[in-house]
Amino acid sequence: MRLSLVTWALTRAVLLLCVFKVFTVPGPDVTSDVSVIYRGWYEVFHTGSYPLDDVTWQYPPAAALAVLSPDLLPFLEYASAFFVLVLLCDALVFGLLLYAGSRPGMRGAGAWLWVVGVPLLGPTVYARYDLMVTAVAVAALLAGVRRPRVLGALAAFGTLLKVWPVLLLVGTARGRDTRRSWSAAAVTAAVLVLAAAVLLPGAFAFLTFQRDRGLEIESLGALVFHVARQFGWEGRVELRYGSMEFAGPHVPLVSTLALALSLLALGWLLVWRLRARTFAVHTPADAAFTAVLLFTVTSRVISPQYMVWPLGVAAVCLVFRGSRMALPAGLVLVATAVTLLEFPLGFAHVVASDAEGVALMAVRNGLLVAAALSAGRRLWRATVPGARRGCAAERVSRAGREGTPASAP
Repeated sequence: MRLSLVTWALTRAVLLLCVFKVFTVPGPDVTSDVSVIYRGWYEVFHTGSYPLDDVTWQYPPAAALAVLSPDLLPFLEYASAFFVLVLLCDALVFGLLLYAGSRPGMRGAGAWLWVVGVPLLGPTVYARYDLMVTAVAVAALLAGVRRPRVLGALAAFGTLLKVWPVLLLVGTARGRDTRRSWSAAAVTAAVLVLAAAVLLPGAFAFLTFQRDRGLEIESLGALVFHVARQFGWEGRVELRYGSMEFAGPHVPLVSTLALALSLLALGWLLVWRLRARTFAVHTPADAAFTAVLLFTVTSRVISPQYMVWPLGVAAVCLVFRGSRMALPAGLVLVATAVTLLEFPLGFAHVVASDAEGVALMAVRNGLLVAAALSAGRRLWRATVPGARRGCAAERVSRAGREGTPASAP
């Protein structure tokens, strides 16, 4: 425990030195989102409205709380207060994982994944509010072990912060746990949505801005155009809706295919939910991890800070000794390190679609695809009746054809 505490303190000190610009990280200034964009939204919120005329505002209503959170530290200027609050959320996640891992039948691997993984994203992880959302998700999953209603309430709050925490509910055990968690989520969401609609106008303007998003150059689908540029594709990279996106021939088609893949992922999760029968204590975390990976990989947008989502949920998985998510969690950890190489360090290469940029995106997104497929396969085998027997029968059949003895399942 002492080693993990020291490692956490040292790595987070480095992150703070980076965001406070004592150290300069090569590439784009990742702190400008806080000092310019977030600060601008903050001023708008203090006028009594959501940013109705800003297409970069693409977040659910409760995201206003993250933008306004520096008011909790009025003695600091806006950006400094924001960085300190993200640090406190980071410490909260670490503390929760450390405490959970120290309980009987649990392990400390989750805390170590968090300690090592977060700094691999570089200063970007402290210059966005995604770590705050991940803290809510981690707290929800750990609380849900004994208190399904708390899981539901926190999942609803997280959903209204940044949508993806709704996936935390996909793996709740059938029966009482599902009824309690889902009903608590519905009530909490209804109360928060009503409060947002009453308190500030424009709470749902983000829906239009999000719908109009294009294909971000760091997404899986964008690889098509990174490669196509080598063969004369007549497209371009534009700054749209707050991110670098491809524009040109066939981009709408690939964007539509990405949405179709997301629907396919949703269909697989629904089939899994209907077929699954074995729900262990770690199943909600394993299912949430799988779902987050599936929707991250198929999204039209994979911003660097998104990597903290699967990283946090993977850390919860590794707290449980029975979880089989060690391999996909390791793949996510490596993908996180590659993400730092692509942004901010190598972002110019990604924008240019040169050999280095294409290689970085192919490796990072390839690792995410492998992690998603591995997590899905392991979740299915652990929870669906007959899945293990089917795999064992396949090994026996293959061994018979090859004339070699089959290993035990």
